[in-house]
Amino acid sequence: MRYRVSGKVQGVFFRASTRFEAERLKLTGYAKNLPDGRVEVLACGEADAVEQLRIWLTRGPAQARVEGVSSEPVPAQELAEFTIR
Repeated sequence: MRYRVSGKVQGVFFRASTRFEAERLKLTGYAKNLPDGRVEVLACGEADAVEQLRIWLTRGPAQARVEGVSSEPVPAQELAEFTIR
């Protein structure tokens, strides 16, 4: 799944916290800042774990203020790890 998270999500350790949570859930993918202030997250792995990450994204780390999370399915991808871009 690809998620786009809006709100106060840049400059608050959102990507690093997302990577920690994704690794805990044994997911691969990435988190990257978008020019419009949102963060894009690609999550690959077991459906239950991807859903747990989606729920976490609605809150994010303590410093963040998440206003919305949009999602779109993407074709399955084989990635080795979860990275920050």
